[in-house]
Amino acid sequence: MTDQILTEVIDGVGWLTFNNPKKHNAISLAMSSRSAEVMTEFAADDKVRVIVLKGNGGKAFVSGADISEFDKRRSSADSGDEYERSSTGMFENIRENPKPTIAMIEGYCMGGGVAIACACDIRICSPDAVFAIPAARLGIGYRANFTRWVLEAVGPSMTKEILYTARRYSATEAVAIGLATRVIEKTVLEDYVRDYAATIAGNAPLSVRAAKGMVAEVVKTPGEWDQDACAALVRACADSADFKEGRTAFMEKRPPEFKGK
Repeated sequence: MTDQILTEVIDGVGWLTFNNPKKHNAISLAMSSRSAEVMTEFAADDKVRVIVLKGNGGKAFVSGADISEFDKRRSSADSGDEYERSSTGMFENIRENPKPTIAMIEGYCMGGGVAIACACDIRICSPDAVFAIPAARLGIGYRANFTRWVLEAVGPSMTKEILYTARRYSATEAVAIGLATRVIEKTVLEDYVRDYAATIAGNAPLSVRAAKGMVAEVVKTPGEWDQDACAALVRACADSADFKEGRTAFMEKRPPEFKGK
């Protein structure tokens, strides 16, 4: 356990906060391990319909891995492999979580922070957000799964530019290239994200889950789609009590009350 990962669940939204502001929320192995556990807990909790990840302190989302651990844990190819195995659970549990994920980004979003952000479904940032992958300045290789997630956000050519140059991108540039979804003024960012997440949480959970699963399939080459999985997602919605509730609420001109069943 570590107090550098904070959690709360409010009105259907699970919040995971990276709490290492003295190091711009750099991620230690203990933090990555706890984050993986939290994402698993949120996935299993029916009270959680949306997950928001944020950094504490207002100056950084995540500035990357905690470099102070590198000499001991990541100083060679072998130790780097072990470090990757130890930390990969956090990234995969964010990426593969069946529930919608939102990255709320203020200030620095660097290296592994970009991977965390791109592992999320939606990225909402403040105007002071700064994005970069400085792997080429540190002499390290950016992982294949990280590269894939960035590529899905910005495309092959821009991914190459980001990795080759290791340059920093402003919030405005990030939105323009697809690295961020939108920019919201810092003073209202958290309120905006709360409302945004509440909108998603108020929709039918099975429909939202189907949308996330369907997008994950259709970005693949058509011949690689899992057609059975796609059909199962649609059938689960059609057979749900929420579908009946949605129809009834529409006819009665009232807001639906979805249960995720």
